[in-house]
Amino acid sequence: MSNFVDRARITCKAGDGGNGCVSFHREKFVQNGGPDGGDGGNGGSILLYADPNMHTLLDFRFKTKYTAEDGLAGSALRCKGKSGRDLVIKVPVGTVLRDVDTDRIVADMDEPNETRLLLKGGRGGWGNAHFATPTRQTPNFAKPGMKTQIHSFQLELKTIADIGLVGYPNVGKSTILSVVTAAKPKIGNYHFTTLTPNLGIVRRHGTDIVLADIPGLVEGASEGVGLGHDFLRHVERTRLLFHVVDIAGSEGRNPIADFDQINLELANYGDLANRPQIVVCNKADLLESDENLERMKAHVAPLGWPVFAVSAAAHQGFDALLDCAEKQLETLPPIQHFAEEIIPEDEVLTNDFSIEVEDGVYVVTGPAMAHLVASVNFEDDESLNWFHRTLRRLGVIDALREKGAHEGSTVAIDDMEFDFID
Repeated sequence: MSNFVDRARITCKAGDGGNGCVSFHREKFVQNGGPDGGDGGNGGSILLYADPNMHTLLDFRFKTKYTAEDGLAGSALRCKGKSGRDLVIKVPVGTVLRDVDTDRIVADMDEPNETRLLLKGGRGGWGNAHFATPTRQTPNFAKPGMKTQIHSFQLELKTIADIGLVGYPNVGKSTILSVVTAAKPKIGNYHFTTLTPNLGIVRRHGTDIVLADIPGLVEGASEGVGLGHDFLRHVERTRLLFHVVDIAGSEGRNPIADFDQINLELANYGDLANRPQIVVCNKADLLESDENLERMKAHVAPLGWPVFAVSAAAHQGFDALLDCAEKQLETLPPIQHFAEEIIPEDEVLTNDFSIEVEDGVYVVTGPAMAHLVASVNFEDDESLNWFHRTLRRLGVIDALREKGAHEGSTVAIDDMEFDFID
């Protein structure tokens, strides 16, 4: 199994908030000391950290579930429960997280050492001290902590590089990377020597340029043929492409046909066909390269892309190529940042609800309904009165009446059933 992993799926859950406490002050010679139940602690949040020392998503093959600590319940004497500790998940720079259920991009970790909030912990529930009023001096109920939901995320590592080297297998991309940078990729005279994207840095006139050697593409790469489908994502962020061709046709291939086929695969994958290119004609020191070079220049001329003849084996032609690339990069937009959408906090409960009649029972469902039922002490009259007033304020009573409910009708909310009282 390769140690390079650039896709993974994980499930995450922020910590639940701790429950509020129901307590009354007890002290010698003090009667009716009043409610003193403390609030529950907040649940721990889940944070992302872009670790520049990580280069693959291999760690997520072995650990796929991440859960932050729950907040503790409140206690007497208005003591607030301890909040849960945050959980920090380290990811490589360039990792994009997509919510599996909604397919929304929720985080693009493209800045080294960046920390980002992924999921916020649940808020702690109020203790009964919050519910004391001049007319309700002994509230015998408290609020539970907010429960958080489990979210599934798809992680994709998209290489951060200024220039991406693309082309058919065995055209010399890895050799070019080794010549112009200090990178030492695996090089061999057979197809698919490169199985993972390799990065290298070249310094030109005080400026660092990051190059990425993308594994060789073949016909049908955008549809999953060969290795291309797995690694085309690493070209998405690049600002400029070095389109490498074997201009000598040393393996009996037509360099112009290869050039057109690779561009077709880039177009089929997305908007990569519009990415600026410099055509790098490698192996220009071999026989038959001169004729093919002239044909390539004529073929590329309508596109307006520069064409350079180089020889990676002889270390020739790279100064002019890199100077041209440097000038182009000065005018190109920065590395792409993928637009993000914020995940709504689980603790933000809407008052929307729906009512269905099932076998004569009026079933009320909605985001806030289960939390409301959990807040009620059904053995306490004051708590029941508060529950009924809250249902009326939310419009549930009127909606039940419109559905045909009358005195004595059975109403179900969450796991609780009770008689309808108008």
